[in-house]
Amino acid sequence: MTTSKKDFQYSNQPEPHKIRTRAILNAHPEVRNFIGRNPYSFLIIMFVIALQLFIAYLLKDQSWWIALIVAFFVGAFANHACYVLIHEAAHNLIFKSRVLNHIAGILADIPNVVPSAISFRSYHLKHHSYQGDYYLDADLASKWEAKFIGNSLIGKAFWEMMFPVFQALRTPRLKDIPFMNFWTIINWIVVFGIDALVIIFFGWTSFLYLLFSFFFSIGFHPLGARWIQEHYLIAPPQETYSYYGPANIVALNVGYHNEHHDFPSIPWNNLPKVKATAPEFYDNLVYHKSWTTLWIKFLTDSNLSLFSRMVREGKEVREETQ
Repeated sequence: MTTSKKDFQYSNQPEPHKIRTRAILNAHPEVRNFIGRNPYSFLIIMFVIALQLFIAYLLKDQSWWIALIVAFFVGAFANHACYVLIHEAAHNLIFKSRVLNHIAGILADIPNVVPSAISFRSYHLKHHSYQGDYYLDADLASKWEAKFIGNSLIGKAFWEMMFPVFQALRTPRLKDIPFMNFWTIINWIVVFGIDALVIIFFGWTSFLYLLFSFFFSIGFHPLGARWIQEHYLIAPPQETYSYYGPANIVALNVGYHNEHHDFPSIPWNNLPKVKATAPEFYDNLVYHKSWTTLWIKFLTDSNLSLFSRMVREGKEVREETQ
């Protein structure tokens, strides 16, 4: 394994989750009982949609800065929950029918202003299958992206504020993953259509509230530390990290990331049961207790950058050595 501050860390070892999954099932076959779907997640989707549109309506006659404040303290958590529910739909963990999961994901995308549910599904499932493969794992920053942002607080803050833009700019690198399909078009029509209706009937302040909520939920906000928590190398060679803190209550246990990668067929409500059933496999792993603390550490620690990720010797290395 080699390390460079101007490059990723590289590993010639297989990703750890499949190995741990087999070991856990051998030791605790009862974990299989947690596999399934949680259709009640759809009720949460409808609640969050209603909540966000109701708050947007209440703010229609307010100043933009009030919408900004409410978005930081309330809307960000609601939109983040939407992303978690989109994630559940991507893994078909809400309904048995793939079509119904597509619909659930698109509906959960409504408050996010920018449609991404169907595209996320395509790229995220590859992330599970090819963790650390530069050309198949969209969760990895592009090399130009990491070099451009660098190690400074200002650079990393800018990256967090523009996180959705940088994610979108990764797609040309991932040539083996189709960007557009029928459901992507439906996703765009629904979300952009709701955007237009909010502007027409509620006004621009209401739309700005949803837009601010969207950016805070995945960017420059303690919630944005979730993206750092999951795979940034705080304690290498460990490459996946869980978060066991109180924010899991409103984040629908998304912090249980090692557990999720080990068992992606287990819905969010059962992930804590995995850790409780097989503690000997998780208690020895490094984990995070606070997203806020991690957020500040990422911004201020010059040793952490977008290169603080593990990359497997997959397609990228094969092509470079040909």
